[in-house]
Amino acid sequence: MSDSEQRRRTGRLPPVRCFEEEEKIVRAKAHDCSMSIGQFMLSAALGRKTMSKTDQHIVNELRKLGGLQKHLFKEGGGLLSKEYSSVLVEIQAAIKRIEEKP
Repeated sequence: MSDSEQRRRTGRLPPVRCFEEEEKIVRAKAHDCSMSIGQFMLSAALGRKTMSKTDQHIVNELRKLGGLQKHLFKEGGGLLSKEYSSVLVEIQAAIKRIEEKP
């Protein structure tokens, strides 16, 4: 977040009381998303999507695999195009499932 975005945020929310177990969960989820607790809670309250570092890493790896499939297809001169296509469709579906996860 840039300095100019922070300056525009003038509203304040009071501290939130919760059980220790809830605090641990929120802290862990915020850390996993590389967000501050305030950013994470605001995103959750406003219904914005958050993605854990693990999910983002998996999506990046799936995209790399898709790129490799595309490369293999081009190198193969179009042979096995149906098989390459079905693999690419499955990779895209897996990425979509991860990105749409609540």
